[in-house]
Amino acid sequence: MEMMKKLWNKYVNRETVSYFICGVLTTILNYGVDILCYYTFSLSSTASNLIAWVVAVIFAFFVNKIFVFESKVWSGRAFFDEFWKFITARLLSLGFEELFIFVTVDLIGIPNWIAKLVSSVFVMIMNYFASKFLIFVNKSKEEKPDVQG
Repeated sequence: MEMMKKLWNKYVNRETVSYFICGVLTTILNYGVDILCYYTFSLSSTASNLIAWVVAVIFAFFVNKIFVFESKVWSGRAFFDEFWKFITARLLSLGFEELFIFVTVDLIGIPNWIAKLVSSVFVMIMNYFASKFLIFVNKSKEEKPDVQG
């Protein structure tokens, strides 16, 4: 029981809880935009999904930057480095998810909803670690103005 308490205290904290909440909000936004584009604007399912993915990733970048990892970098090269690293990580996790779903659903025959659920867990974990250790690594540093000399 003591070991469970230590694990809980180590992994359930402000950062992980806020990451979960922001992830839920991002997912709701993704589904909402997808439904809006598909049913209201009569876009194809792939176009609707792509638009929803782009909107959700941009939203996720800002909520993760501000609320989860508390990055203070807002201008210059460091901001764009964070942004493009975030986009790249999300594209990689999207590629993983697509491959995972193709293998599990199309090749093995696992029901789509199960494959989507399992892949979502892996993607969430991958994205968290990418954000924590590769993207928002300068979160505690206040941005310093560029000095021309």
